[in-house]
Amino acid sequence: MIIPLREAVADTCGGKAGALGALLRAGLPVPDGFVVPFAAYLAAVRDLGLGRRFLGESGEDLESGRFAGEPDDPDAVRAAILARPVHATLIDALGRALDELGDPPVAVRSSAANEDTGQASAAGQHESFLAVHGAGDVADAVRACWASLFSPRAIDYRGASGHDGHDGHDGHDGDDGYHGYHGYHGDDGYGGYDGHGRCGGLGVSGCDGRSSGDLAMAVIVQRHLDAEVSGVMFTPADPDDATAIEASWGLGPSVVEGKVTPDAYRVTKNGPIIRTIADKRTRLDRSGTRLVVRDVPTPARDQPVIDDATATRLAELGEEIAAKRGGPQDIEWAIAGGRIWVLQARPITAAPPPPASLSGAPAAALPTSASPYGTPAAALTGTPGSRGIVTGPARVVRGPGDFARVRPGDILVCPFTDPAWTPLLRIVAGVVTETGGVLSHAAIVAREHGIPAVLGLPNATSRLHDDTLITIDGTTGAVTAANA
Repeated sequence: MIIPLREAVADTCGGKAGALGALLRAGLPVPDGFVVPFAAYLAAVRDLGLGRRFLGESGEDLESGRFAGEPDDPDAVRAAILARPVHATLIDALGRALDELGDPPVAVRSSAANEDTGQASAAGQHESFLAVHGAGDVADAVRACWASLFSPRAIDYRGASGHDGHDGHDGHDGDDGYHGYHGYHGDDGYGGYDGHGRCGGLGVSGCDGRSSGDLAMAVIVQRHLDAEVSGVMFTPADPDDATAIEASWGLGPSVVEGKVTPDAYRVTKNGPIIRTIADKRTRLDRSGTRLVVRDVPTPARDQPVIDDATATRLAELGEEIAAKRGGPQDIEWAIAGGRIWVLQARPITAAPPPPASLSGAPAAALPTSASPYGTPAAALTGTPGSRGIVTGPARVVRGPGDFARVRPGDILVCPFTDPAWTPLLRIVAGVVTETGGVLSHAAIVAREHGIPAVLGLPNATSRLHDDTLITIDGTTGAVTAANA
């Protein structure tokens, strides 16, 4: 019922866990842990009787307890999973596995079937939890990861990607949402992040006869790292190109969820390291079993979070991971106790546009008349996040309460986009954010959907107004009002 992370493979534990297991076996620095495999999820579904209630009268499906496709009432499925207590046998197994780790605080992370392929990341579609402690709370977090398979954002992403479980293609369900366990749906705002990978050949071997269109969720439990610095890097497709690194203070959700505009580094083998240092005003940290957002002390806000030697070490580690995984990788990493750790590695689904500035100055601070791409002098300038040019009415959205005002063809203007906002990216024609980097989940999903995005434009929600016709250029970072 419990599989050591070092032994995890995609067929039984999902692509995210399978990738981490392979990296551990290769001797790379991955936090130790274990996996609750697909079999435990399928047993929980069978015990709930969801097959009979949502799949009709097919005997084969009832016996396997699986979902052949999306259920008619996913809210009811999710509620049923959350309402049923986790089986005592699984809680006991979790307790023993946690004891073997020394009973530390842990991260509980989703690892769904058919996730994180080279075609779609599903970044931000499932739940994850940080700072969880004790078998009871870990069991509750596991159950919440299972239920997040049927969250609105996960279902919407599968539909947009054409992977709703009704055919045999790779389905993609993506990153989950990071919560401090007792901060779940709390005021820290950190939700929606993790679960990556591919269940290479479900139903062919080792997956209980399930087809590749099935929906199933494994869950990773790892030591929680109290990161001093964390971030994301994209390794290059061409070894002569640069490794792109984004980094900020504290835990990683700040970067991947776009809550801060991170420092950006470009590292090449034979050239100088190019740095763009951001104004990093907040950081996320653990306090007991909660996640707390703290102000970064003023002197540290505009200081580089890593030095050139660390950036070089990260790029070298990324190169090693890409070689072992067989292609360019999207890698989440953290520095804790002075050591670099790998938290995730998955294929890059959509490469970002080239940076707007290679001078080391923040893109948002560039004089618009001096843009290297010939940006119009009247334009606002942010960070290029997703290629393309589009014109449409600005729609200022500050939170979920504004979602109903968004119409097809609008250009979303928002402080940031967390994973719960993913369904909007199917509707809007483009995105402008006040914070966030090009390697954040929202930027990745925008590129997968093929819509232009401009990121890190300070005060965008006050500088741009509802229904103003604007043009955004996701390749240059320019945002121009139609009457400018």
